[in-house]
Amino acid sequence: MPTPTSSSPPVGSRPGGRSARVRAAVHRAVRELVADEAGEALTIPGVAARAGVHATTVYRRWGSVGDLLADVTTSRFSGDIVVPDTGSLRGDLERYASDLAKDLGDPDTLALVRATIGTGGEQGAAACRGERQRQLEAILERERAREGGTPPTLERTTDAVLAPLYYRAVFTDLPLTPEWTQSLVSHLLPE
Repeated sequence: MPTPTSSSPPVGSRPGGRSARVRAAVHRAVRELVADEAGEALTIPGVAARAGVHATTVYRRWGSVGDLLADVTTSRFSGDIVVPDTGSLRGDLERYASDLAKDLGDPDTLALVRATIGTGGEQGAAACRGERQRQLEAILERERAREGGTPPTLERTTDAVLAPLYYRAVFTDLPLTPEWTQSLVSHLLPE
């Protein structure tokens, strides 16, 4: 039997091993199924089959379709939009709103958001807004740190920028045009 060396991982650990591969395969399967089969119910057995894993593996790790969608959505939204730093609150929010509109305009992203909100209830909604609110808070915090900066509250900014973007993307067929996204910021920060 080989003797473990100091660079050998401990017995029983699998850094980046099977668990990471299963998670990646399941996440990929969810994104594909949501994009490919709009209108059909997403199921754990269907996801497992597409991912090439046993359904009990998926049930054990996520428990429900809502939990699974929330995990995929949280993973998808973590760090995908860079918090802009244009030197002004107005510029930062305009760029942020524009970047978010482009992201929500992507059919695959929009299908994932709709499925997550539709299946996951409050947990799904929290997965869709959590990272976005953290990004907005970073923009507002940077403005507070600027000399004389007095930004609106996170709640007001969410209501004025984030909520209309998600509402229009998820519940209407209206376009998320650059002019419209810029008007959201203008209403929040009148000149």
